[in-house]
Amino acid sequence: MSTITRNLRSIALRSLHLRSYTRPAIIGFQHLQNLNVDKQRGNLIPKQCQARYYSPQIIKSKPSDKEIEARVIKVCCAYDKVTADKLTLDSHFMNDLGLDSLDHVEVIMAIEDEFGFEIPDMDAEKLHRPKDIVRYVADREDVYE
Repeated sequence: MSTITRNLRSIALRSLHLRSYTRPAIIGFQHLQNLNVDKQRGNLIPKQCQARYYSPQIIKSKPSDKEIEARVIKVCCAYDKVTADKLTLDSHFMNDLGLDSLDHVEVIMAIEDEFGFEIPDMDAEKLHRPKDIVRYVADREDVYE
């Protein structure tokens, strides 16, 4: 079987006047009717060049203030030690909700995961209310310009 394949390749190459061949040229025999032969160089040239169309660059729109508030409240409510009844934008994590410093760090880490950027420790220590987090994220996302 391999000798038959070799013979067919050599006949096809001689009929195309190719000096050397590459593997894609041999594999793509079914596409030879769409190719012209450059006899000087022994290359196959497509009759029609394919154009590649790329999708337009996705431009992220800036989230609105209400969207940021909703996402922050959703992340805070998802934390198991926070009760949704007590949670508002003005509620203090430690005084009103009864979280300790470790819980506060976990909430900040969940906010980082939600919004996709890291909050430095110096800034995280100042974020005691969901309202503060909303303001920080809005400044970081350039909502307030």
